[in-house]
Amino acid sequence: MSVQTEGTTARAPDSPGCEARERGPLARFADRMDPGVRHATRRLAVVIVLLPLLLILAREAPGLTQEPLLLGYGFLVLTVTITMLFIAYSRYDDPSVRLLQRRPKRLELFPALPERPRVSFLVAVKDEEEGIEACVRSMAASTCPNLQIVIVDDASTDGTRAKLRRLERELSVRVLYLEKNVGKKHALVRAAELADGDVIAFTDSDCVLAPDALGRCVDALKRHPELGAVSGHARALNPDETVLARAQDVWYEGQFRVAKAAEAAFGSVSCVSGPLAVFRRDAIVNYLPAWAGDRFLGGEFRFATDRQLTGYVLGQKWKGKKLKQQFADSPFVTARDYPELPWRIGYVQSARVVTTVPARFRPFMRQQVRWKKSFIRNLFFTGTFMWRRGLAPAFLFYGHVLWVLCAPLMAVRHLVWAPYHGLWFLTGLYLAGILLKGVVWGLAFKVDNPGSTRWRYRPLMSLLSSLVLSWLLPYSLLTIRRGVWSRRLS
Repeated sequence: MSVQTEGTTARAPDSPGCEARERGPLARFADRMDPGVRHATRRLAVVIVLLPLLLILAREAPGLTQEPLLLGYGFLVLTVTITMLFIAYSRYDDPSVRLLQRRPKRLELFPALPERPRVSFLVAVKDEEEGIEACVRSMAASTCPNLQIVIVDDASTDGTRAKLRRLERELSVRVLYLEKNVGKKHALVRAAELADGDVIAFTDSDCVLAPDALGRCVDALKRHPELGAVSGHARALNPDETVLARAQDVWYEGQFRVAKAAEAAFGSVSCVSGPLAVFRRDAIVNYLPAWAGDRFLGGEFRFATDRQLTGYVLGQKWKGKKLKQQFADSPFVTARDYPELPWRIGYVQSARVVTTVPARFRPFMRQQVRWKKSFIRNLFFTGTFMWRRGLAPAFLFYGHVLWVLCAPLMAVRHLVWAPYHGLWFLTGLYLAGILLKGVVWGLAFKVDNPGSTRWRYRPLMSLLSSLVLSWLLPYSLLTIRRGVWSRRLS
């Protein structure tokens, strides 16, 4: 993807995450197959590939009754990993490519989008002098028709404004300049006041999008009226900068291609991620004031949580009326009160976007603390209704919650308690399990990226997650009231 900058041509780093991909001959052959045969063939192939892991589970299962504490956690983690891989590779379909097999019985509940919907594309920026031009140019280069682009500068203090003023003169974009910093959520809501689209899309100011990414998401919404929102597929923009950046790039691929794909198979993606988040207007606009004014533990929750915004779509059937009543005087509610519908949320694998990831340890840790705080806050919202969306979505959501909550306890048990009592075998078994899980996720990366050797960094990310990031959960809880609107990576 080329990006014009002040008379020169800058090229985004060579990353398979950004470029639109040609569908290979095997994928085109699968498209011609009968849907039932295609899905049965995929299921059989996935079971065959996963057979070695299933044999490991079968071998260890009898020992659970004798040593449940020793083997139980690893057995559970491997079981959930196998389940997610099976669902992601056997049941997921890209909704922009073909019609989904699992659809609501009452499709008439969901109004169809216009054949040529108006699309409002929004981004908020603060002090992103180096990256904002590439982001805005990629937005303007979108092949999605009938597009409105709104950029909000949230009182930047570097050279961001000068670049935006030049881009505003050159491109078909509108820029709103705020004189007082209000925070990312409030800035995006200010942008939404100007948005007139049937579809409202968001990206982050450090992202670069493939030209067809937004259009693919809009096509998915048009083909499936039951989808209230979809997430694009993100990879790292700067994977070659450091080993940490390469590890994150591989991790991003798995979080989208496996985790989001598994949730999307049941229409319950729990986080429409910021790099490319696309919503139907009627599914989200009434809840923007609730998002901006979100409060938690007696104070304003300042982080612009993608999870929380997603939760308003997933749970509006049960939470929608109360949220709108709390902000009944907001123009977002009074202009038009949309009905609360049982929306589904999907994921568009072919909608490619790359995002700048922290290449150094300190900014990486700050990012992870923000994400942990958002996870905690959203648990007390989405966690109160996710069980209503069905057994499979509940299993995926609460299973992930259980893993995150148990991770610091397991780290203490295996890395502190076990060595203190001389149980080094238990520590070694724990580390071996972490590496096994990382290798499994790395091989999944290899399946989708056969020409890449970067899969080898995935075990490193698993070790980092279990040995370092798991300790951040209690710290994030204790400091949850702190928060600033900043994307600085240095």
